[in-house]
Amino acid sequence: MDDEALVRSGFRLILSASDDIEVVATSTGAEAVDTIRRERPDVVLLDIRMPDVDGLTVLRRVRELPEPPVVAMLTTFDADEYILTALSSGAAGFLLKDTEPDQLAQLVRTLMAGGIVMSPKASRAVWQSHPGAAAHTEDPGTARVGRLSERERDVLVLIAEGLSNADIGTRIHLSAGTVKDHVSAILTKLRVSSRVQAALLAQRAGLLDAPAGEQRRSESGL
Repeated sequence: MDDEALVRSGFRLILSASDDIEVVATSTGAEAVDTIRRERPDVVLLDIRMPDVDGLTVLRRVRELPEPPVVAMLTTFDADEYILTALSSGAAGFLLKDTEPDQLAQLVRTLMAGGIVMSPKASRAVWQSHPGAAAHTEDPGTARVGRLSERERDVLVLIAEGLSNADIGTRIHLSAGTVKDHVSAILTKLRVSSRVQAALLAQRAGLLDAPAGEQRRSESGL
């Protein structure tokens, strides 16, 4: 969903080239919610900044639908002051509009599989530009990460890498059901409501910057 016809056409062209992805509709921000109600897509790529109805307003309305689709936010900015609000409002991630075309289809597949999409460049810029950003999310403090079990921390790191439950299970040799149980426990212990919020907390706690052994040693003193 984007107010620039050229952008919408470009995304449709790129995604339609994949045999396993069907682009059911594109629309402006003003038409977005009605289009989503009518077409019932699995995944929505939503521009965070639009002149008629901004993406955050659309996101809130979409999340109120009985069976809302997965929504990832699009931005042209490395750091956007609305990104954290979007994530805390239920977005499944964000990516930059200059994402390489050959990566876009795989990102959509990740979203469809229950994973999250977080542009590394944009993610770093958000945290650097908003050192107190955790106050705007459900971040309860990085000390809670240290209360996770070793296996839960392993799963949390893979969540932050954007993997779906099935992919996490394959990576660490667990059933998808067991991974689902771990994810539920992680969200409960961290007191967050989404995988994205858990991933941001993992990043803030430094889990993505150090080898697993170093992560565990540093967290044991929290």
